[in-house]
Amino acid sequence: MAIIRRKKKRHGTITIKISRENKMENDKMNGWTKKRKVDTFMGILLQVYCFFPWMRINRKWNTIHRYVIKTFQENDYIKMYNHTFLKPENMKIAIVGASGAVGQEFLRVLEERNFPMDELVLFGSKRSAGTQYLFRGQPLTVKLLQHNDDFKDIDIAFVSAGGGTSKEFAETITKYGAVMIDNSSAFRMDEEVPLVVPEVNPEDALNRPRGIIANPNCTTILLVVALKAIEPLSHITRARVSTYQAASGAGAAAMDELYNQYRQILAGETPTVEKFAYQLAFNLIPQVDVFTDNGYTKEEMKMFNETRKIMHSDIRVSSTCVRVPALRAHSESIWIETERPLSVEEVREAFSRAEGLVLQDNPAEQDYPMPLFLSGKDPVYVGRIRKDLADEKGLTFWLVGDQIKKGAALNAVQIAEYLCKKGL
Repeated sequence: MAIIRRKKKRHGTITIKISRENKMENDKMNGWTKKRKVDTFMGILLQVYCFFPWMRINRKWNTIHRYVIKTFQENDYIKMYNHTFLKPENMKIAIVGASGAVGQEFLRVLEERNFPMDELVLFGSKRSAGTQYLFRGQPLTVKLLQHNDDFKDIDIAFVSAGGGTSKEFAETITKYGAVMIDNSSAFRMDEEVPLVVPEVNPEDALNRPRGIIANPNCTTILLVVALKAIEPLSHITRARVSTYQAASGAGAAAMDELYNQYRQILAGETPTVEKFAYQLAFNLIPQVDVFTDNGYTKEEMKMFNETRKIMHSDIRVSSTCVRVPALRAHSESIWIETERPLSVEEVREAFSRAEGLVLQDNPAEQDYPMPLFLSGKDPVYVGRIRKDLADEKGLTFWLVGDQIKKGAALNAVQIAEYLCKKGL
């Protein structure tokens, strides 16, 4: 075997094995049966590909990158060293919106998971610029987000600063090849932007013509992780969902407001109401986001549209989203209808084997998921599984997941981990 090896400081090492001609017996034993001319051509192409690593990272060459990888893998011309195409070295990561609730969660998740990076850069607004945060024991200072070349050496940028900021700075962030993983709703339904939940459709992240990957809405993420486990059993045609969304979904200031409202009410004071339409303490608000012309809120329409895009499905989702006075972690009550009736045992078994799910379903012991105990946890927890008494093909269950973690920061970091595994 002839071995070509090229190393690029910032973008890792690739080891490529190419079969020699004149060894047909060995070729057959190893599954390498291509003709000499094809071997020669592919060998030359591989050498060119190694000598010009910018072809592999510049988003303008993204289509070529995917084609080369797919062609080589399908024809068994290369073996991935340690099962990766590129091994990132000197990875440089950015967080845009570092001072917000999700931005702070990014810092915690990246540290918890020991994400492979050599440098982390924080960006924020004029209000947060200059603020320092500890990461891996070292202080990091938030830089002012500007239209300049600050993202020139960035490999992956986690962006959670609102849809307006994402739209305004998308080109600045991606123009030098950085992958922008955006937590806002700005690009979720853009046909050229994949909408990704790693447990459901990770491969979609490899096709990103604009250099952007969208992080879905928090309630959608929790929902599709559970639906993914059921879909192989029988196609899900409908889902009806009631959500019970914690204050964390409206940001860090909303969480503080909920704390203050309880304190003010218990002290006999008039509660401050700024982040919600009404007082949230001791109350439920059957509105999350603004209403649309069809009577549903934007949050409810996100669940309809995003679920279909992520699952590549014609599933119809009807939901009612409610803000509840829990601090952190969202809950959902879900009714599904499938093409064939499913038993509780089938679904419970599927949930127990599913990636990213934890089955917590023991009603006899009053054991079921609750947000009080699951804040800060990585998985989505599911329980209260039972047949729908009103629909022969129906089934209902309950789930809880941390909105800031799996519903936002963790999902984005898992996307980045997948990209690193696949060589960006």
